[in-house]
Formats: sequence, C-alpha cells, structure tokens
Amino acid sequence: MELTPTRRLQLVSGRSHPELAEEIAACLGVELGETNLREFADSELHCRYGNSIRGVDLFIIQTHAAPVNDSIMEMLVMIDAAKRASAKRITAVCPYYGYSRQDRKSTGREPITAKLVADLLSTAGADRIVSVDLHSGQIQGFFDGPVDHLTAAPVLVDYLRREASSDIVVVSPDAGRVKVAERFSQQLASDLAFIHKRRPRGSADEVEALEVVGRVKGRRCVIIDDMIGTAGTVAVAAERLVEEGATDVWAMATHPILAGPAVDRLKAAPLSRVIVTNTLPIPDERRLDKLEVISIAQIIADAIDAVFEDTSVSEIFGGQNLL
Repeated sequence: MELTPTRRLQLVSGRSHPELAEEIAACLGVELGETNLREFADSELHCRYGNSIRGVDLFIIQTHAAPVNDSIMEMLVMIDAAKRASAKRITAVCPYYGYSRQDRKSTGREPITAKLVADLLSTAGADRIVSVDLHSGQIQGFFDGPVDHLTAAPVLVDYLRREASSDIVVVSPDAGRVKVAERFSQQLASDLAFIHKRRPRGSADEVEALEVVGRVKGRRCVIIDDMIGTAGTVAVAAERLVEEGATDVWAMATHPILAGPAVDRLKAAPLSRVIVTNTLPIPDERRLDKLEVISIAQIIADAIDAVFEDTSVSEIFGGQNLL
C-alpha cells in the first residue's frame, strides 16, 4: 500500500504586528490559526495552538517590533510550541529582523547579537527564516538552515515610477548602501549619488555628513536606506543635499523603526516626503504628515507561497534580492 501525504499550509501570527499578518493571510486566501498567546502574572509567556498542527507546513509571522526582546521571545515560544506539537516544517517569517545592526564587532568586547538571534531561532526549532531587507548580507550565513531574503524594492520602485518624475537622483546616505541604491537607479534609469558620512567616536545616534558625491544641484533627490532608526542619518543627509542645491528631497526606507527623536528630526528635516513600508507597526503618535506607508504584504505572501510550493523565491524579484 502506498500513501501520498497531504501537504497543509498554516499561518499563525504573534502579537507584534497582527495587521500585517492578517493582510498576508488575505493575500494567500487563508485564515490565521489560533495561538492563544497570553501572559502569566509574572509576565511569562504561554502559547497553545487552537487546532492540531501535526504534519503542517507552519509559517510563524512575527516582526521584531519594539519592545524587541518581547517580540523575539514570543516568537521563540511559538516556535517551541510548534516543534513539540509535531509541525512538519517551521518557517520563521520576520519582516524586520531584530538586532540586525549588531552584525559584527566594531570595537573590542562587543557581541554579535544578530548571530545570537539566529542561534536562538534555530535552537527553538525553526527550519527556515524569511526576512525583508536585512541590514547586511552576512546575516544570511548566521542561520544554519535556508534563509529567504526578500526586498521591498519592487513596491518602492513602483511608487517612484508613479509619483516621481524621470529626472531624479537616487542617493545612498552612506557608502554601505551604494550597491542597493545603484540597483534602484538602474531600474529607474536615473542618476546615482552618495554621501560620505562618519559617526563621532563613541556615539551610535549622531552622524556627520562630509561630502556629496554626484550631481544633485537643481534636482529632486531620493535617499534610499534599509531603515529609519533615530533618523539621524537621513536628516543630516537631507540637510547636506539642500546645501548642495537639491530642489526637493525625499527619504525612502523599508523599516520604519522611528525610535527616540526620529519623529522630531524628520519634521525638522528639509524632506517633503518620507516613504516607508509596513514591516513594522507605526503608532499614531509616531506618524507625521509627510509620512507615507506602502504595504509589503503581497511580496511576503508570494514568498510564503513559493516556499510552500518548493519553487524559486529569487524569481519573484528577478534575482535582485541578493545583498
């Protein structure tokens, strides 16, 4: 007797960004499973799946939003519960990967916490990771299993084609993002510029913009970055571009962390638009008039479908999702 196993896809979500998870589920035409997450009186987390997940291909959606440690721990608890409930394959879908900026040692006696997070996910029982616009390429090698790296570039490029004129300059706010900015400029057939910056020694949130490389005078400039944290980089970059004669400056990023003084800095900066995606939730008090949010749910849904069907994720992006 020969039995053909039935493959089943199941989506579940943590509590860090349920709106995005619901949108992804709607794109796939499925319903989110019940996780019944709750906290005990001493703040310990508990998870119990509402239905059997034995043998399912389980995708756990949890962006690592603030408080980041709580979001990561909640995901670990969900993964462990799924492993012990005999899920066939567990994929950790992290639209924003926490601690991604701590991907190397810049001084002595520091951790590489991005690697630690990968180890925690693996130890908990994750077989695969899906994430969007990782801060650096080496993070993909921190996890022992497959890592599907997605990019928000398709929706961001479509926005620029729709909203901006053809005569724009794509600007990298530092040397580290030049390769990404170059891909944007190639797809838009636009010019490229970048800003040489440095951080004062001992400071993580202060930035000095030193030199603009490229022709920006009299033109609209679009700053491309992977995230807006405290907005120091993008604010200083915008000021420097205006000093060099740019007539209009936009900022565009995948992850709207918007921590600390970010909102005040963005309000004060000479930016007419700030375009981000919904990889992270944005509380009402963190929103501002010049902020526009684009949904990335369809891209994540397409990637989940490709992983489930064992087809190519890279083909979704035409091979342009590599860092």
